[in-house]
Amino acid sequence: MELFHAQPIVNSIIYSFLGIVILLIGYYIIEKLTPENTWKEVVEKNNVAVAIVLAAFIIGISMIISAAIHG
Repeated sequence: MELFHAQPIVNSIIYSFLGIVILLIGYYIIEKLTPENTWKEVVEKNNVAVAIVLAAFIIGISMIISAAIHG
């Protein structure tokens, strides 16, 4: 009897990587759709409003990806 099953761990790693890739693709699409460079606005100009909107976007997309992967 085997006590250690690697398949759930491998599945978690694959789904985590897939979720991160999809999140980065979503961020790239939003970056191209917005007129300003969001990262430059947050880091260089210290624009808190853009940082909050960007954080909300990342959390929202992450929840959608999580629900889609979980089923």
